[in-house]
Amino acid sequence: MDQISALREWITAIVEQNGMLVYDISWQPMGNMKSLQVSIMKGDGTMDLDSCAMISEQLSAMLDEKDLIKHEYYLEVCSPGAERELRNFEEVKAAVGEYVYVKLKNVMAKGIYEVLGTLEKCEEGMLSMTYMDKASKRKIDIAYDNVALIRLAVKL
Repeated sequence: MDQISALREWITAIVEQNGMLVYDISWQPMGNMKSLQVSIMKGDGTMDLDSCAMISEQLSAMLDEKDLIKHEYYLEVCSPGAERELRNFEEVKAAVGEYVYVKLKNVMAKGIYEVLGTLEKCEEGMLSMTYMDKASKRKIDIAYDNVALIRLAVKL
């Protein structure tokens, strides 16, 4: 079992006790040291600095107590970001109604290889989106297995 797997259960328990979700846990290079990055969010996908600080204090105390990490490191508790990747079909389904960016594996009709628009539906391996093509609103259906990348997007 790797170090992240060993820590995941304890980190997840603390985060969930505070009504939040763990998005990811990873080691990130930071100069000569490493940073244990814990990305968290509230159930609605938002996050605030006060919540990150509170979770950071609790995780720091737990990590000091367990003493599993023998080398020097930084602890970083953060949001996964406003444009976070949707990593699986369940996360995509939860994003229905959101503005998203989709990059395709294979080019579709009319040379479409990426779409920026609103995810209207997600069911049975298909995504339905609306997007703007110049001044016209269009609809597109995309097979989920043709999606190379899908992430939330900020609408400007």
